Amino acid sequence: MQIVSLPYSINTPVAFQAIADMPAPVWLDSGQPLAPGGRFDIISADPIETLSLAADAEDPFAQLDDLLCELCPQDFDAQLPFSGGAIGYAGYELGMSGNFLPADTRPTGLPAGFFGLYSWALIVDHQLRASHLVFHPACTQHQKRDLVARFTAVRWQTEPRCGKFSLHEPFAHELTEADYCASVEKVLAYIRAGDIYQANFTQRFHAPCEGDALTAYLALRKRAAGPFSAYLDLPQGQLLSLSPERFIRADGGSLQTEPIKGTAPRSADPDTDARAAEALQQSAKDRAENLMIVDLLRNDFGKLCRHGSVRVPRLFELASFANVHHLVSTITGELDDDHSFAELLAACFPGGSITGAPKRRAMQIIRELERSPRGVYCGSVGYISSCGRADTNIAIRTLTVAEGHMTCAAGGGIVADSSPAAEHEECLSKVRLLLETAEQFLA
Repeated sequence: MQIVSLPYSINTPVAFQAIADMPAPVWLDSGQPLAPGGRFDIISADPIETLSLAADAEDPFAQLDDLLCELCPQDFDAQLPFSGGAIGYAGYELGMSGNFLPADTRPTGLPAGFFGLYSWALIVDHQLRASHLVFHPACTQHQKRDLVARFTAVRWQTEPRCGKFSLHEPFAHELTEADYCASVEKVLAYIRAGDIYQANFTQRFHAPCEGDALTAYLALRKRAAGPFSAYLDLPQGQLLSLSPERFIRADGGSLQTEPIKGTAPRSADPDTDARAAEALQQSAKDRAENLMIVDLLRNDFGKLCRHGSVRVPRLFELASFANVHHLVSTITGELDDDHSFAELLAACFPGGSITGAPKRRAMQIIRELERSPRGVYCGSVGYISSCGRADTNIAIRTLTVAEGHMTCAAGGGIVADSSPAAEHEECLSKVRLLLETAEQFLA
């Protein structure tokens, strides 16, 4: 592994633009300095191999494992999260076969999953205020020289260049308020019948668009950045994620997941905002909703973790973002030496915070009641490094641009004492800032 130091700058958008003309550029974005909690930006492009997955792919996470085997393992560096490896996403529908459900092959704009095998990365560490170009031995000398020249030429004090992006119409809601509430009532009927304790019900929003999706991402980032954000520019379209939620992080065999359950809208008035945060922390409904998912993820970790290693060090912590407050809990575990991170993804996918409990039955109800496939939304975006580290998000607050349309989605967890009208308002409060920001580009 070769490492080249570069000047540190918070201006990661111009760093990404330095390689945006290369094939399949990717930016795993900490959201700094706009979002709390993020540390690393990871930027790469021009993968040596790619894996595109269909919704009915056979054993998709085993195929991801096979892709990773194409790069030889690298030594562990205490300060570097990534030393070459896979970067991409697994969409929600890739979780069907692992939960013994039939494939959902309804069309989505982007593939059900996409991963590139990247032999280099620019890593910006906002904690240590350091930037490094990291090259796996698979990276060619020609590519190394080109990349050093590109990043050396970056004018760090300049604003990122913005191309033209436009929406042709406001976002269309997939469901009316009455339709949404009727579906929530059906979920509540399943809860009363004892089928499930909770289900996450969502809807989609669509608008025709054209132009440079990076311009839209940078505008969204300014208003709604999350610590697990990402921008992926793929042959089939673009993925724009402003996620506040981690799915699974691995540091060798040490694992951590941080599910979000429980939401309250922010207020511009500080006193009102503080009261909303306090009410969320004390809400019996939201704490119960969060605890159900903590138990589900403990069970998912327990499938492949060492016996007795799964712990819950933090419950119901408050996390505040631009438009909402959330409750976040933390579960840790130690992965058994006989299993890979890709196997763990398969065992835990999709994340329990966006399915419900019990997971398989909740997913059946989601398939019955939601009118369209989720695609990237509620899947996971992230990396798996050849040094044994990995980090992934839950792809909420996530938009896609494909086939001339921008699409996003939102929803919430339905439990026994949920109010359909309140759930509809929560859904809209989660997505409102994204829609308003994107609609600034209405032609």
